[in-house]
Amino acid sequence: MPILTKRPNKAPLGLYIHVPFCRSKCQYCDFYSLATKDDKIIDGYLDAVCDHIKEAGELAPGYRVDTIYFGGGTPSFFGADGMAVILTTIRRNFDVANDAEITFEANPDSVSDRLLHRLRAEGFNRVSLGIQSDDDEMLKKLGRPHTYAQAVTAYHRIRKAGFRNVSIDLMYGLPGQDIYHWQQTLDNVLRLLPEHVSCYALKVEEGTPFAQMQEVLNLPDEDTVADMYLAAVETLRGRGFRQYEISNFCRKGLVSKHNLKYWTGGEYLGFGPAASSDFAGKRFTLKRDLQAYISGIRDGGNIMEDMEEIPMRERAGEYLMLRLRTSLGIDPQEYEKLFLLPFAPLEDVLEQRRRSFHATQNDAGHWILTPKGYLVSNDIITDLLIAQDESHPLKRI
Repeated sequence: MPILTKRPNKAPLGLYIHVPFCRSKCQYCDFYSLATKDDKIIDGYLDAVCDHIKEAGELAPGYRVDTIYFGGGTPSFFGADGMAVILTTIRRNFDVANDAEITFEANPDSVSDRLLHRLRAEGFNRVSLGIQSDDDEMLKKLGRPHTYAQAVTAYHRIRKAGFRNVSIDLMYGLPGQDIYHWQQTLDNVLRLLPEHVSCYALKVEEGTPFAQMQEVLNLPDEDTVADMYLAAVETLRGRGFRQYEISNFCRKGLVSKHNLKYWTGGEYLGFGPAASSDFAGKRFTLKRDLQAYISGIRDGGNIMEDMEEIPMRERAGEYLMLRLRTSLGIDPQEYEKLFLLPFAPLEDVLEQRRRSFHATQNDAGHWILTPKGYLVSNDIITDLLIAQDESHPLKRI
């Protein structure tokens, strides 16, 4: 047994691997990715990521990796062989927990029995399947490279390969979509019985094809989108799912442990172009350019887009913003202990929101938002940040 595994009290660490390859770009996507299967480019990426992992592993001897997430892009399009090489490199250079959550994202059109059985054998234990809609015409509008029938087939293949933790991604607020069609999508997809569902409202981002045609997209209005969100909350609750974050729902005990790190201030390291990290008190993002990333790793050049050390008061604000996204909520005692700031001014804001049924307290005394509160979360967070900025540090005892 490696000596590293015997060392107690290691800090938990998440790893994110950005796989920037897709069969094609979706109309709404602003994530960094390339529509290519060029072997030379892919081999250069694989070498760079593995070398980067080897370098980073030396900086984290006091950490134990408990989550690994392959996102993109489309990791399933990248293929099992490359992901297996990366995972092996991680295990050789980091102390990976035996029960680590290891996830890969997949598109239905690139799911095969060979890919699934290989990754299951390598130790992957969670799949995030991007279905988005059950309407083939809508999938075409979105630029998705699959049909709903392919999505259902892919899901059943994932189950047959032995995966017992499957998440499904869905989108609402889509062009021409109404509440009836969204409810129909939920009902159809939930018949598959996934363990986890993510529901994201379409956001038209600058620089995407949708941004150039926004005037003719026939998007539902804000009130309809809000109704769609509340319908998802109610439907999923009725099917046994627990809402643990604004957009995420799971069956008991099956939260996305990796994503929860982002929302609870956990430490994580990102690899691949455009990947972000929050590690050792610093936050940094890698260059959004594959060739720059490859050459930087190969030649020892700069691969950072930006890096900053986050002041404690800013961390306090992030604590409020991120925790209110989750069912964990804000713990008044934890807030004062971590940031030496008074909670009373924030409690005044939250009490006002309680009266409008936007906020409440759970059994542990933590402040959480209600589903209706999530719809106006930006306003609530703004009020909290103003109250925080006007507060004075607590005196140390």
